[in-house]
Amino acid sequence: MSDIRVVLIEDHDVVRIGLRTVLQIQEGVEVVGEATNGQQGLNLLQTTDVDVALVDIGLPVMDGIELVQQFRKFQQEHPEVKTKAIMLTMLSNEDTVLAAFAAGADSYCIKDVGIESLIEAIRMTHAGNAWIDPAIASIVLRQMRQSIPKPATQKQTVEIRSVEPEYEQVLASDPVTEREREVLELMVAGCTNVVIAERLFITVGTVKTHVRNILAKMCADDRTEAAVRALRSGIIN
Repeated sequence: MSDIRVVLIEDHDVVRIGLRTVLQIQEGVEVVGEATNGQQGLNLLQTTDVDVALVDIGLPVMDGIELVQQFRKFQQEHPEVKTKAIMLTMLSNEDTVLAAFAAGADSYCIKDVGIESLIEAIRMTHAGNAWIDPAIASIVLRQMRQSIPKPATQKQTVEIRSVEPEYEQVLASDPVTEREREVLELMVAGCTNVVIAERLFITVGTVKTHVRNILAKMCADDRTEAAVRALRSGIIN
């Protein structure tokens, strides 16, 4: 299997050099380019064969949000370009986190993320799965919960809200099991498969099986979509 080709788009020299130093010693990862501002980063992504880009949200010239948005437009015109983007942000305030999440990146990391989690994020993102730092997930999901209207009564029933009819039918005909609901709750909280396995005292392989079943039952392409539908449907409160 070929190495995952990574570029670093980060204006702070210490952070960028630190990331490069750490990633260069990781098996299966190759740093193939760097940029120190958003315009350079966009040019780099448009001209370099890249698997995963680490993009700082606070870039000069063009910030990380605009960079990702512009690159998404480029990808629409060039569907052969499959580069994934991981947004790097600081947990400074809720607005910044929500802006990072709304930018359209594939995954989201806090800058002080541990190296093991960063490598996991790179590998998962490269594989087509969303990786969301638990700190970011908790803020985004709290915002989502606040935006969902509360029922007028306190009846202990589950109402399908803001879910397409075909998904509602699927959920009704093949509801998640109690164990799958436990896994789904931890997915919504932003936990990785390893963390879910530890908390539920099951193997990582078993967690992956539950996740696959959950995605299939909820007609979701990834964990983030499943989390959104779980909140909207009332499966997770």
